[in-house]
This record gives sequence, C-alpha cells and structure tokens, in this order.
Amino acid sequence: MRFQGYGKGRMTQVRTVRPQRAVPALGMDVRLTTLEPEAAIERVTAALKAQGFGVLTRIDAHSTFQQKLGVSFRPYTILGACNPELAHRTLSHSSMVGLLLPCNVTVEAVPEGGSLVRIANPEAMARMGGLDGDPVIAELMEEAQHRLRRVADALSA
Repeated sequence: MRFQGYGKGRMTQVRTVRPQRAVPALGMDVRLTTLEPEAAIERVTAALKAQGFGVLTRIDAHSTFQQKLGVSFRPYTILGACNPELAHRTLSHSSMVGLLLPCNVTVEAVPEGGSLVRIANPEAMARMGGLDGDPVIAELMEEAQHRLRRVADALSA
C-alpha cells in the first residue's frame, strides 16, 4: 500500500490489487481413527523421517493454553518439520522463504476418537507469500510437496 498526495495537505490511500489466482489447498488432512494423539505424533514423526524431515519444534497448544490462560483445550500439537537439504537449497536461493519454514504438521484429537493430522502444502504457502513466480522456489516447493504427499500416503496406509 502506498499513499498518494491529493489536494492541499490531504493524502489518499492507493492499494495495488493483484489479480486473483486459484490457491491450492492449504494442506492435506489424514484421519487416523485408531490412534490417539501421542501415538499419532510418533507415527507422523516416523513418516516424516522416512522422507528426510526432522521435527525441529513441537508446540503443545493444549498444555500451553492451560498454563498461560487457564483454559482447557483439546489435545492439539503443532510440529515444525524441516528437510535440511531442501531448506538449505531454498534459503540459499531466497532468504524470504525463511518466513514459510518450517513445514507445519498438526495433530489433534477428534471427538469421535482418534486423531486428525494436517500437513501444510508448501506450494500453497509459497503462493500466499507471493514467491510462486520464482521458478527455483516453485520447483523446490513442488519437491517438498511431493515428499509431504508421501508422508500423507504412508499415514493413510
């Protein structure tokens, strides 16, 4: 957004509007009906490892909300997954990609029992961040997406 002068001492906001583009789904959902969250996290971590990802961060929203806010919340964990080789190649090309890292995976309890796993779509994140026009970034995000798709497939098997 920028400002443009208009008359004596008056400023008018001018917005640059980008054309709307179809945005791919933000993530993939995998329902694990027989696994409670902790077991699901172990399975997700193993599937990520098989595709070259490690878990750098683990945020337990359930415990954090209880400790910081005194409120109850369903079991909900955010895993920050990183494939070091892909991250290095991507960050070497553009430091802006750091805003999109790590690849987030959530694991939450569902009322019917079991867990719901959501895996972020790197291609959608790059598009939302305006980085999808860069062919190198697009290629690397596509590779990350393929690996994460294999994680989802392994969890579904």
